[in-house]
Amino acid sequence: MRILVAIILAFISTAALADSPGEQIQGDRTPTATDVIGGLYALSRFQQGLLESTDLKGNAEVKNLAALRAEEAAKRDKALKEIQDRIGAEPRIGKAASAGASVAEPESADGPTYVRSFYAAQIPEYDSAIRMLEHYLKAPDSAALAAFARDQLPRLRAQLKDAERTMADK
Repeated sequence: MRILVAIILAFISTAALADSPGEQIQGDRTPTATDVIGGLYALSRFQQGLLESTDLKGNAEVKNLAALRAEEAAKRDKALKEIQDRIGAEPRIGKAASAGASVAEPESADGPTYVRSFYAAQIPEYDSAIRMLEHYLKAPDSAALAAFARDQLPRLRAQLKDAERTMADK
């Protein structure tokens, strides 16, 4: 059973990495403000998907965390929208990573298996967003977005550490 769970989690992580915001930037090209804004919106969509997924399967712990992350995402999006309007960036909205689908796999996942998959799905998303922001900060094209990215990095790193720590405990 544990081997099956490990295989499923590896599959989820691999699938999530392909859709992660940082993976959408090709090669070593420094992301532009538009890329970063689009990537952060994708992270927000992912976090909203987590909340929707927990409505169906989550226990109180994951429902509360998902609600908190969705609320943080909404605040981040509001601030990001102001920056976007100020700098005139129009992010390309690509395919949305479906958090609900990746967290709900397998369909019969419930209880501890669901909780593990809930945390496992977050790790590549946070990691990708953090790498994208770090890469952007090496050569930012917007001072306002660079300041926003510097403010967001510690928060995202803390959320990543929380997910990794909780994943290890489950």
